[in-house]
Amino acid sequence: MKERKSKKSILRKLFKLCILTTVLVIICSALYMGYLSIKIDNRFSSRRWQIPSKVFSDVTILYPGQKLNTALFKRKLENLRYKTVRHNPEKKGEVSISGSGMDIFLYDLNYLSRERDGFLVQITLDEKVITSIVRKDNDESILILELEPEEIMMFFGAEREQRQLVSISQVPQHLIHAVMAAEDNRFYQHKGVDPAGIARAIYTNLRHGAIRQGGSTITQQLAKNYFLTPERTYTRKFNELLISITLELKYEKEEILEIYLNEIYFGQKGNVSVNGVGEASVFYFGKTVEKLALEEAAVLGGIIKAPNHYSPYVNKKKCRKRRDFVLEAMYKKEWISFADFMDAKAKPVATVGYTTYGKKAPYFLDYLSNQLTVLYPEEVLSSLGMSIYTTLDTQVQEAAEKALMKGLASLEKTYPSLVREKPEEKLQGAVVVMQPKTGAILAMVGGRDYNVSQFNRVTQAVRQPGSAFKPFVFLSALDVFTPATFLSNEPKTYVIDGKSWEPKNFKPTDENRVTMRRALAKSYNIATVDMAMKVGLDRIVHQAKKLHFSTTLKPYPSLALGAFEVIPLELARAYCVFAADGTQPFPLSLKDVMDENETVLERRYMLIESLIPPEKAFIMSSLMRSVVTEGTARSLEARGITWPVAGKTGTTNDFKDAWFVGYTPDILALVWVGFDNGDSINATGSSAALPIWADLMKSIPHHISGDWFKVPSEIVKLVVCSGTGLLAENRMCPKPMEEYFLKGLHPTEECPVHESIGMFKKIVRGIKKLVD
Repeated sequence: MKERKSKKSILRKLFKLCILTTVLVIICSALYMGYLSIKIDNRFSSRRWQIPSKVFSDVTILYPGQKLNTALFKRKLENLRYKTVRHNPEKKGEVSISGSGMDIFLYDLNYLSRERDGFLVQITLDEKVITSIVRKDNDESILILELEPEEIMMFFGAEREQRQLVSISQVPQHLIHAVMAAEDNRFYQHKGVDPAGIARAIYTNLRHGAIRQGGSTITQQLAKNYFLTPERTYTRKFNELLISITLELKYEKEEILEIYLNEIYFGQKGNVSVNGVGEASVFYFGKTVEKLALEEAAVLGGIIKAPNHYSPYVNKKKCRKRRDFVLEAMYKKEWISFADFMDAKAKPVATVGYTTYGKKAPYFLDYLSNQLTVLYPEEVLSSLGMSIYTTLDTQVQEAAEKALMKGLASLEKTYPSLVREKPEEKLQGAVVVMQPKTGAILAMVGGRDYNVSQFNRVTQAVRQPGSAFKPFVFLSALDVFTPATFLSNEPKTYVIDGKSWEPKNFKPTDENRVTMRRALAKSYNIATVDMAMKVGLDRIVHQAKKLHFSTTLKPYPSLALGAFEVIPLELARAYCVFAADGTQPFPLSLKDVMDENETVLERRYMLIESLIPPEKAFIMSSLMRSVVTEGTARSLEARGITWPVAGKTGTTNDFKDAWFVGYTPDILALVWVGFDNGDSINATGSSAALPIWADLMKSIPHHISGDWFKVPSEIVKLVVCSGTGLLAENRMCPKPMEEYFLKGLHPTEECPVHESIGMFKKIVRGIKKLVD
């Protein structure tokens, strides 16, 4: 009897203990779920994802009369995700190309404050010149057409995730059903955890003797991916269940599904992960999620289970088998008709084509990034999904990169001594292309191979400019000398700090006396130093500093020959003064920064400063035009440069640096070639840098108008004697020439030499008549 009572007592105690334990578990679970609820609220109320900021090129402008490099332009269209078709374009993103032009069904344009729905446009070409642009839906002629900017980089965070956020209203119903069919067909019936699904998965796996089906719901997958680490532990699984239940209690099914569709992993794009259906639809099919067809939606639904196994870029056969399984599951759930099922199943898996992520124009983007990180911390750039618009023209960038690679390879072939085996020791080069009037940087190539060296030789190198510095010496002399003024070209020794220094010309010449124009055209060193000493070296240093050279320049005679180092970008910027009618722009790479709601956060306008009178700029351009027509850059014409160009070559002592800076009213480009360690390249600016410049310019005809500078009102054009520089108004001058002068500095006297010859000839003719 006592034993029976004892057993009952023990059972009662155990029962009470169980009740107490259950109550404690429920209380603890409730408290923990309350904690999880707060954690979920905090996570959802803050930014849900880190969205990398995107960097874009400038828009592409097209207009009648514009020349096109059709090969570059076609690649531009490819980079903008336009697909070439053989039929007439029927939907946005299609283009058909023929010998007479192309038809393009434009994408929508949403650029800054400008919005435009896509439409079909016909571009007619004649010898690579646009003759007309016509909108096909109304036959309206278009004077200026803008193509959308091109994505060139993203600022990734540590996770390197790429996604395009979509709302549940954007996702087509057949994609939702495809995801549910593949991952959780009872999503709308369960409360976060599906016992029936778990039981079904266990049964299926036991029947097949392998894991063939999982029991996790969409909500559980979201809890695992969004809140937990990927480790496989009982603690993590318990947390997953509680978070799933909490999510279902707090949020509507549509919101849970929307978060899941934006979160889920869909594979790799190089070293970047593709997350969310928005990004996946573009990556796999080149279209926005709203435009996915049924069979494409089934592909995405099927990929989720094992993206790196079922991706069509990994194994198209397995992808199609998995897609058909999803389609069949959708049909069995009566989410699609039998006809739709059979039609979708019969179609091949057609992708847009695999592309890896890789930033374009890396040196330019490094230069841009340095400016952006001053404005925004790195964590902001990698998380707030900003849109950053730049000045880059990707067609010019590609042309610059190719011209540099081709030019360096050609030099190495011509001069085998330039070949270096180690990549970091190879012959190097740099190119920067700018719009001289705005300062907009169209292209920047800071070296031969960014993967080998990230050192940007455009912005970070400090090199001697050689004769490429001479235009600033000549500019300093324009208040004293005219283009027709004669300079001494006879050898002369100068004493500097007690040491003798004698400048020498690159080649011997019997021209002991040359005009200012001739001295610059032929790049005579002796005449240039003679002029510099007469003008005053301090004056030249002062003029150079006004042009914003930041490196040290000292008043030594060798300054006139470019002996002091400069930064290539600053040299290009200084040349802009000549091409921009006397104004100097600040180099511009960033145009606009917009947040994810398309609100402008930062807008950069061109900054220009008037530094010299337009008439002086014109005189300098005229002088450098002679460099091209009769001087050290005269080989440009033989290389196919048939339009007016001004420019200057540069070569330093021992051939360590080769330069060419050339420009028109529309565009300016600087090319440098050399070794990082200062080894000789055995070539001049005209043989090493100039060919690269010419190759580049021929590749970008859309920036070449063929125009020349207008003559300012303060310029006087006169005929002078090439032997004296004085007026040659009589017919007796054997070598008259036209020359430009600043008003007030032009010659007013007639040439006495040929006037005397003229009088003598008149007397001889008079005597002859008398004799006859």
